[in-house]
Amino acid sequence: MIPFSDDIQGRTLPVVTVLLILLNSAVFLYQLSLPAEQLESFIRSNGVIPARLAALGSQPTETLVVTARSMFGSLFVHGGWWHLIGNMLYLWVFGDNIEDRMGHLRFLLFYLLCGMAAGVAHQLANPASTVPAIGASGAVAGVLGAYLLCYPFARVLTLIPLFLLWPVVQLPALVVLGGWFFLQLLNGVAAIGVSAQTAGVAWWAHIGGFLAGLLLLPLFDRPQPRRYYYDLGEPRGGGGFPA
Repeated sequence: MIPFSDDIQGRTLPVVTVLLILLNSAVFLYQLSLPAEQLESFIRSNGVIPARLAALGSQPTETLVVTARSMFGSLFVHGGWWHLIGNMLYLWVFGDNIEDRMGHLRFLLFYLLCGMAAGVAHQLANPASTVPAIGASGAVAGVLGAYLLCYPFARVLTLIPLFLLWPVVQLPALVVLGGWFFLQLLNGVAAIGVSAQTAGVAWWAHIGGFLAGLLLLPLFDRPQPRRYYYDLGEPRGGGGFPA
């Protein structure tokens, strides 16, 4: 499923969401400018490589510094146009409302923590992997988890690829994001025991980021002002979930 928009109107400009999209895009354009050997080195330097922790006993300080740096740097490196576009589309559709709820700086910290939690989950699931894991998907997954809790019944305009038919329909966020997480979990379980190089996708990074979003939301969410609607000139309190 490919989401295009939702029906939740924000109150503030999604400054951090836009800046994250621009930063990810700028880093990707920089990647395109690199020769093949430099690009490979750039990805290995910034990607999460679980097997690096094997050197923890002999070089603890250097290993921890490199691992921490890659946990952060990997969030802004992508493996191709579709990898970048997919992540940024999900961030654009769902990130603005979570930023609106949390505030700009709180949202930025939340996003980065979810991304790092995704990196930890990938480390735990693939401890011997020498393949760099890159991409913003773990951090974006955290945003999806928070959105699911905040707006489960928001209507999401979604493209559904079905062989020759590609209908665009409105679906509840519970279906769109719940279905997304179920697929990650299904693939993650199926990938247990399979090398990261063979699997190709860091499923457990997605799962870890999503769960981090669910768990961290209460720490970063702010009390939401009550909205009012008007019917024939008579105000009434807004019901349902706060937007």
